[in-house]
Amino acid sequence: MINRPYAESAEQNKFVIFDAIKSYLQGDVLEIGSGSGQHAVYFASQMPQISWQTSELAANLSGIEAWIEDSGLGNLLAPIELDVQGAWPVHLFDLVYSANCFHIMGKDAVARCIEGIGDCLKPGGVFALYGPFNYAGAYTSESNARFDQMLRARDPASGIKDFEWIEELANGAQLQLLEDVAMPANNRILIWQKRTL
Repeated sequence: MINRPYAESAEQNKFVIFDAIKSYLQGDVLEIGSGSGQHAVYFASQMPQISWQTSELAANLSGIEAWIEDSGLGNLLAPIELDVQGAWPVHLFDLVYSANCFHIMGKDAVARCIEGIGDCLKPGGVFALYGPFNYAGAYTSESNARFDQMLRARDPASGIKDFEWIEELANGAQLQLLEDVAMPANNRILIWQKRTL
């Protein structure tokens, strides 16, 4: 218990995120940037019929392993190392999920991530993305503007990304937008589906 990382934000938002994506959850799921592992444990506990694959940078894998081990869930797979700008899994997934990652990444990493997601989704598979986004180049709230300034002060390559830019990349990866859902704390859930043709 002591060795498990804990993110208060993940604990708070796991319920509303699950409600927003549960109708899409099926089969094999890949989570990109699993962080502490709290979302994976909660979602997998609510949907025992799915197989949930966590992933993270190497430095964060042990914390996820601790959460998975403590959960005792049989549908949570051991985490895999995934640097979005490196090699991607060869397995094809029914759904790819990522929360609060794109504003941490630089633009090159986001572009490569979306390309990788397009490659590892089955035709008809779904990509669910949670986080803050700008629209028409503008912040959606003062709190998002302050958050973006804090991110850029820490790492100039990071920051809240424009929805329109992400949507353009998604289209290039054969992903069609299904939903753009407002969430608490000025966040969104974006849902795409990989084209079947």
